Amino acid sequence: MSEIRRDIIIGRSIIIASNRAKRPKNFKNKDEIKGSNDCPFCNGFREDILLEVIDQNPSSIEGKNSWRVRVVDNKFPTLKSTGKLTEYNHGFFQKMNGIGQAEVLIESMKHNSSLGSNSLDHTIGIITALKLRYEQLAKDNRLKYIQIFKNFGAKAGASLEHPHWQIIGIPIVPLMVKEELEGVNKYYKQHHNCVYCDMIRYELADNQRVIKENEFFIAINPYASRYPFETWIIPRTHQHNFSDISKKEINALAIILRDMIKSFEVGFKDLSYNILLRTAPLALKNQQGYHWHLQILPRLNIQAGFELATAIFVNPVPPELATEELKGIGII
Repeated sequence: MSEIRRDIIIGRSIIIASNRAKRPKNFKNKDEIKGSNDCPFCNGFREDILLEVIDQNPSSIEGKNSWRVRVVDNKFPTLKSTGKLTEYNHGFFQKMNGIGQAEVLIESMKHNSSLGSNSLDHTIGIITALKLRYEQLAKDNRLKYIQIFKNFGAKAGASLEHPHWQIIGIPIVPLMVKEELEGVNKYYKQHHNCVYCDMIRYELADNQRVIKENEFFIAINPYASRYPFETWIIPRTHQHNFSDISKKEINALAIILRDMIKSFEVGFKDLSYNILLRTAPLALKNQQGYHWHLQILPRLNIQAGFELATAIFVNPVPPELATEELKGIGII
């Protein structure tokens, strides 16, 4: 039987089509992405190093023979970093010049490494470097939002095989973020509490969609999941901005993120996925309604005409079943 579920935050409708449910082994995951002998992310190729993590110690020193994590300028940036931000009228329309910041975090010297097989220290180094670059870009007063994300596999939009993240600072607040802010603020006015904090309490009590938890974080398959096995990792303490994360919380996030990705790597062959950071716009300080979190989106099915026309996602795997499957893999 199918259900139409409502996302409590932005009101988005999701069709859970359980009659079309597929187990992990039934999805086709094969990617067409190919590696390259001239990989731009392998050791010794890049000179524009912004930050290196060597044994967890961030350093701006270049020329190291060994490194764990490296952040560099994006060689093919979406937006250019130099210039003054200017808005224009273009006849009937409006536009602004393409000012922003675009960086790449290279996860490892190893071309075929994976987030799920990294050591805990290595994963801590990745998250630490992401936070440091977020804080640095936040100082640019031209920027209004910083988006951190990881594309892994061709179906997730990755063009290079070497594992990496992207950090992009933009001069606007994305519409999706505005919609989410409207939703959380509406909930806060009605209930005088953060919707994510209330969601955490409910999910822990209900215990149908909780995949993993520790002292600082909880991983769930959200009630109105858009994608099969969609997973959110949410801080248990109310924090509106990613930069609020402490060292202890980075360690706890590294454990739960690595274990989740390892579960996907073991349970699904050749899986493509996206990891998205959802955080508050830079101008928002002490936002009581918003709550930053990570979203892991396995790309196991394709959005077709209905989804594109209506923005209503059809998910063939109920999140309750997804939680059972992920726990059954044995990594969690």
